[in-house]
Amino acid sequence: SHNPKDMASRRFGKAAKVPDGYDIIEPTLEALENELRDKVKESNAGKRNTESIWPVHQINWQKSRYVYDMYYTYHRIPRKVYDCCIKHKIVDAGLIAKWKKPVYERLCSTYVINPANYKFGTTSICRVPIQDRSETQLKAQDPTTGCLGCASGTNAGPKNIFGNKYGQNLAAVQIAREKRMEAMQARQEEQERRRAEEEQKAAAQEGGDGDSETDDSDSDDDYGPSPAAGVWAKSQALIDESEAMANGEGGDEEGGEYDRPSKKARE
Repeated sequence: SHNPKDMASRRFGKAAKVPDGYDIIEPTLEALENELRDKVKESNAGKRNTESIWPVHQINWQKSRYVYDMYYTYHRIPRKVYDCCIKHKIVDAGLIAKWKKPVYERLCSTYVINPANYKFGTTSICRVPIQDRSETQLKAQDPTTGCLGCASGTNAGPKNIFGNKYGQNLAAVQIAREKRMEAMQARQEEQERRRAEEEQKAAAQEGGDGDSETDDSDSDDDYGPSPAAGVWAKSQALIDESEAMANGEGGDEEGGEYDRPSKKARE
């Protein structure tokens, strides 16, 4: 299997020091790089329609959003790792700068807010909140990015702005998986403790093999250290869980366990 140090040195150059904590985001970034490479190849294979370029914009958004949230929202990576991603252009610094400003928190791409790219000096349809659209525009997508709606505000657009796996919030997916893994591990340890107690009792009574059911019916392909679905959420349960987390729903405190970064924190 791949050595993370080798991957990092390929990206940053052998002389560069890879910051501590980069390994936390490395597997996801590597998966997104590979996905992007495949999609660029596909878009060059005789497809001349703009839809073939959608994944390029969408993976760029997903990669940047992932690193941004792992630093600002979930505090899982140190500043050095975040700065390193900006410096080496692993993430889109221009797009991230926009996310820190009101009304642009969900922006899909800096392309869609440049009036030079649209007729009559306007911006894209994906910037218009769903409630302000005409009947025919409800399901309209930006022709360049494939975005269904990235306006800010309650119900201004879909939770998943692209309506596909590239619109998933991968930081929330990763945190939800970690929580589930912790819960599964705690349950397993409890089962093992009970089984040991039962075995001791059985031994004391000179009988019984002490085995008890330890199968975890709750686990599926979406959870585990190397989920079958890869970095994306596959099961509806995990998709719902991560979307709720990304939208600040649920958790211990009002507004969710994880807060959106405060203005001061975003500077």
